[in-house]
Formats: sequence, C-alpha cells, structure tokens
Amino acid sequence: MELRDLVERFIKGDQKAFAELVRRYERKVYSIAYRMLENHLDADEVTQETFVRIYEKRHEIRDTNFFTSLILRIATNYAIDLLRKKQRRFISVDDTDEMLPTVEVEMAALTESPDSALLNEELGAIIEKGIGLLPTRQRVTVILHDVEGFSKTEVAMAMGCPEATVRSNLHIARAKLKKWLAKRLK
Repeated sequence: MELRDLVERFIKGDQKAFAELVRRYERKVYSIAYRMLENHLDADEVTQETFVRIYEKRHEIRDTNFFTSLILRIATNYAIDLLRKKQRRFISVDDTDEMLPTVEVEMAALTESPDSALLNEELGAIIEKGIGLLPTRQRVTVILHDVEGFSKTEVAMAMGCPEATVRSNLHIARAKLKKWLAKRLK
C-alpha cells in the first residue's frame, strides 16, 4: 500500500494502518536514535516515544506528504531532549581556519579476508566515535544526511531549520571530522 493512503487511513483511526507505519519506520527511528545517543535503552525509549507522540497527534496531521519528515522531527527532537537531560558533555573540535588535512577514507570492498573485515570494523568504530563527539545539531545533521541518506531538504524539514543551516552544519561537521580523523589515522 502506498504511504499516502496508509497515512490517511491512520489519521482516520485505522489501527492496522498504524501498525504498518510502525513496522515501516521502527528500524529507521531506532537507528537514528542509537547513533545519536549511543545507548540501546535510550534508543528504545526514543523509538517508543516517537510512535506514542505520532499516535497522539494523528488528528493534527494535515499534509500526508510530510509524514516521514514529521516522524524524523519527533525522533530527533526527543533524542536531543534526552541528551540535554543527561547533560552529556561533548568534546568540541577546534574551529580554527587553519588548512585542514585531507583524509580520504575508502571502505574496502567486502572481502573474505578477516584482516580486511577487522580493519573496516575498526575504521567504522573510529568514525562513529568522531560523529559522537560533534555538537548535537551537527551530529544530528551528519547522521540524518551522511549516515541515513536523507536529502538536505528532508533533514531541514526534520530539524525545523532552513536548508542553508543544514549545508552549514554539514560543512562544519565534516571539517571537524576530517581534522579529528587525521589525528587518529596517522
């Protein structure tokens, strides 16, 4: 069934339509929450709360075309609220204008070599750690755009900001990540 029809049925109170929407979006919401919070219990909480809130607000949904953005916005806002409540501190990478070294990270093609698999796993962990050190808004932007593959327009709608802010956040975050990775990959 097409998403638009499913959302329309959900708005009218169809429980099966809601269950299908949960099935379609549950993994994506959990993945985004986990990458932001780095904790399975918190990611579960964000996932559950996202669907509770979307269910409670179903009568306020006016445009079914933006349902995905609405779910992303609820999930990211709730995850940010959790981060703030926990008062976690993030290490900020220096924002100087110095020339940033170029770090090219190319994930090796999937091979049967255990060494290659271990290297890819270690590199992935390093990159995840670097993303986790970014300030909250930059981290959310990188996760939604670079990791989860949403367009800049979709990220802007989910975060409730102009697309130019998304581009700026991406530019700054990527520069910080390059600088941070360059120090670790020497």
